[in-house]
Amino acid sequence: MDRIDLFRIFTRVVETSSFTRAADTLGMPRSSVSTAIQELETRLGVRLLARTTRQVAPTTDGSTFYTHCLQILQDIDDLETLFKKEGMGLQGVVRVNTPGRIGRLIVAPALPEFLSRYPTLKIELGVTDRSVNLIEDRLDCVVRVGPLEDANLIARKIGDLPLINVASPAYLARYGTPITPADLSQHQMVRYASPSTGRIEEWEWQEGATLHSLAMAGCVTVNSAETSIACCLAGLGLIQVPRYDVQSYVQTGQLVEVLPQWQPEPLPMSLLYPHRKHLSRRLTVFMEWLVTLLKPCVS
Repeated sequence: MDRIDLFRIFTRVVETSSFTRAADTLGMPRSSVSTAIQELETRLGVRLLARTTRQVAPTTDGSTFYTHCLQILQDIDDLETLFKKEGMGLQGVVRVNTPGRIGRLIVAPALPEFLSRYPTLKIELGVTDRSVNLIEDRLDCVVRVGPLEDANLIARKIGDLPLINVASPAYLARYGTPITPADLSQHQMVRYASPSTGRIEEWEWQEGATLHSLAMAGCVTVNSAETSIACCLAGLGLIQVPRYDVQSYVQTGQLVEVLPQWQPEPLPMSLLYPHRKHLSRRLTVFMEWLVTLLKPCVS
């Protein structure tokens, strides 16, 4: 097997901690992955991976070799585009995942302009509000809103996403308009359940330096921002949502801002990727474009 192929297989095994997952993401039999690692260890004369019944981890030599492999693979990618004209030099695929409405409302509409500058580049855009595994899902970068949980990833903060309290005119006509947080006991919210944990988020508001929360009643529970907004438009309750998400509805009067003095704490928006070093030029260019695109949404 070609040495470069061996290097790619080895790095994928390290990143997934599994021969089986590496084989799945590479689209090849597990036996071929195992054979490739054996061949590589034989060529080098060292043991690269420590195998247990539960996972595979690099040895000390394996960790050193992994770092060099990343650099070699990146150099090869860069070398292949060295003499190509600007714009034509970015080839290959960038795999990115974003929250649903960010992907649909912001990223997708802007992609034609980006791809007109880099016509030989391809983008795989996934959208989901749940947490994803960059390595197992073969992603190059993800945009996430809210607190970060995976300390193994590199996080580049884009900014803080302002939130707004809104309701439909039909809802306010039926239940009245809350004037202070004390009025919330007489209201309903569209309850949002985290797609990752299933936890129902409480209503929150800031009062000075203090963050308050309240478990509110609600007749409907959803697990996506898209559905939450749809239910709010249908008059099913109050919601707290990023301002960019509903700005057009507020401008047209389909939704009305309430409790403007008692807004929830802004949510951090971050761009996540696996490695600080050895980023391909196509990924670096795409991430810079993506950060610039999302900056107007944050404070």
